[in-house]
Amino acid sequence: MLSFEHRYATLPEPLSVECAATPVATPELIAFNAPLAAELGADEIPDEATLAAWFSGNQTMPSAKPRALGYAGHQFGNFVPQLGDGRALLLGEVVDQHGKRRDVQLKGSGRTPFSRGGDGRSPLGPVLREYLVSEFMAAMGIPTTRALAAVTSGERVVRQLPEPGAVFTRVASSHIRVGTFQFAAVRRDEAALKALADHAIERHYPEAANAQDPYLALLEAVVARQAELVARWMSIGFIHGVMNTDNCSIAGETIDYGPCAFMEQFDPQKAYSSVDQGKRYAFASQPGIAQWNLARFAETLLPLLNEQGDAGVAQATDAIRRFDGVFSAEQRRLHADKLGLAAESNDADALMEGLESQMHQGRMDMTATFDALTHYAASPSDERRDALLALTTQPQALTAWLEAWQAAQVAGQDDERFAAMRRGNPVIIPRNHRVQEAIDAAYDGDFAPFYTLLGVVTQPFDDSTEARRLAAPAIDSEQVLRTFCGT
Repeated sequence: MLSFEHRYATLPEPLSVECAATPVATPELIAFNAPLAAELGADEIPDEATLAAWFSGNQTMPSAKPRALGYAGHQFGNFVPQLGDGRALLLGEVVDQHGKRRDVQLKGSGRTPFSRGGDGRSPLGPVLREYLVSEFMAAMGIPTTRALAAVTSGERVVRQLPEPGAVFTRVASSHIRVGTFQFAAVRRDEAALKALADHAIERHYPEAANAQDPYLALLEAVVARQAELVARWMSIGFIHGVMNTDNCSIAGETIDYGPCAFMEQFDPQKAYSSVDQGKRYAFASQPGIAQWNLARFAETLLPLLNEQGDAGVAQATDAIRRFDGVFSAEQRRLHADKLGLAAESNDADALMEGLESQMHQGRMDMTATFDALTHYAASPSDERRDALLALTTQPQALTAWLEAWQAAQVAGQDDERFAAMRRGNPVIIPRNHRVQEAIDAAYDGDFAPFYTLLGVVTQPFDDSTEARRLAAPAIDSEQVLRTFCGT
């Protein structure tokens, strides 16, 4: 089906080790992303039994050579020198129809040399969450890993309680993380570090190879991609939940959807992750944490820079400081789109700051607010204005904001402005309570809610009756206040 290559496997062995998957009892296919498989170059699709055997790890796919990847990481600020794929295996790389090299990885496929006493398995719930959220992010055009398949294992895994198990197949531009560089750096293995950096440049940033200092250019490119990525997260209220350095992709993709969630009622300090007790990774903290992670990446590259000592540190520091400018520019562009303003508008940031204040003080749902504003902008009427004002506990203050927003509109750009506004403001997100409903039903053997939700979140601008039903914010009894890792 897929033709695998194995360039990463040629890097020094501490970066990866051969490892076979552990078979599961009775694999059954939950979902298979046929369009993605075609994009990856699949020439034919076998029957469901074969897919279930391949994507559970019970049979090794032809030309696959499973390997567990090593990496380190700062977890909530504390450095752990060896983490690695404790429940995941890289099957290999494929070159897709666009000529882009991409990884295919099993998650939940059993123990590896990096398991640190874990069982190497995944509960069903995190598999369904990652499938839903990653495919929504892809539909929104936000750089992300993708979901290729999900398979039930026919076994139970024990976390707090026994749960049904599953295996997830993830596609990524690569699985190279800040933590991968830390893994090489902490061993003081400069040969492995250089080989890894050269591989990352060749695979993700080939233009850096021709720079005066390729490794400084690599740092600058990764900083820019991460800054743009986090700005895009913020524009839709996404909270990653575990922004450890081992979850920070060098490719600039969203990776590892553990306790992630989407903010509903706007609150800059909102955090959902059950393991983030100190709110280190709260919504508004994400840009600062991304920059902190990138500083750790810069530290690993110091031995490779042309300039050594204080001069090298100064260059790396300057590169990290550029995060703010890239983030602000991307955020300004996104603000203009979300508010339906001209790209060159000088009012976008101030108006967005004002609206965020209104959303926070008026206890407004973020997605519903921007959706209602989009409808009002497209067809101003008293009815649509009232629908927007109904979302706040402070309608008088929001009315004043609306007047300022309308004054900033530019005549003659309506079609372009409304199209950009719609692209920036989805009708539906994978709301936390809807994801949990799909998981709960699946635990009872009913996958219909999962399939229905997947269908609508992968068409996030659809205005169908079903999308509207699933787009509704949670009532008090439906609120999901905590999300959990799948490890």
